Amino acid sequence: MSEFKFACPVCGQHIQVESWRSNTVMECPTCFQKITVPQAPAANDPKFILAGTKVGGERPVPLAADAGEEAAPEKQFPIAVFVVVLLLCVVVVAVFVFRGKIFKSTGQAATAPVEKNTPVLPPGVAMPSADSTNWTLDLDKVTIPDSPAVGYIHGKVLIPERMILNSDGLTIRTAAYPPEAGVTIYLRPKPVESLYGKSVVIKANATNAPVLNLRFKDAQGIPVTQSQTGYALRIEFGKPDGDRLPGKIYLCTPDEMKSWLVGAFNAEYPKPRPQ
Repeated sequence: MSEFKFACPVCGQHIQVESWRSNTVMECPTCFQKITVPQAPAANDPKFILAGTKVGGERPVPLAADAGEEAAPEKQFPIAVFVVVLLLCVVVVAVFVFRGKIFKSTGQAATAPVEKNTPVLPPGVAMPSADSTNWTLDLDKVTIPDSPAVGYIHGKVLIPERMILNSDGLTIRTAAYPPEAGVTIYLRPKPVESLYGKSVVIKANATNAPVLNLRFKDAQGIPVTQSQTGYALRIEFGKPDGDRLPGKIYLCTPDEMKSWLVGAFNAEYPKPRPQ
């Protein structure tokens, strides 16, 4: 099966895909933007890299009316409406300026803010914590549970909502982009089918281990990507089941927050090309 490379139009990441995926939509493994794969070139020249297209662009600018059409008469803005709008603006400004005095006498206690983006845990799964006993770099002591995968990535709770296996590797992350927390392991399988039913084991002292990126948002909400070496990883891939590929993962990284991800997952995976 022939392959070709193209560049993500958002982050510039070079992506290698099979020719049959031309004109299909996929997600960039680096910036997670949805992009349309370009048409495969007739000749695979490595000096030229095609660029994909970001799915959904700016809305088209409406065309001007034909010169021959009669212009609609200009409507005058009623003065009464202007006066009403002006008075409303004055009232709003006054309420804002004197809000302390207006609401001081109500005597009602301030309502505590509701925390947003509270992770929703799968049934029977406890909330992960930084001091979890799941963290160890010794794979000989590891037993991966059958419960849904959860983790703690650089101080952020990870309840996986997107799990994707493609020709770059395995990504497990929250649904929002940029993700609140996530992991990408660049296994670079050739082809992806070579991982079906197989296990990947990488010990902490391994050399030339695949690139692994932790993804999270810092205290200011700014997205951060942090590469890790010296990590311990075991992935047990199952066989395709419908539109998902089941598996189990154990991951611990030696960052200052001792990040980890443990449990079962069901990943999206590229479907075989129709015959």
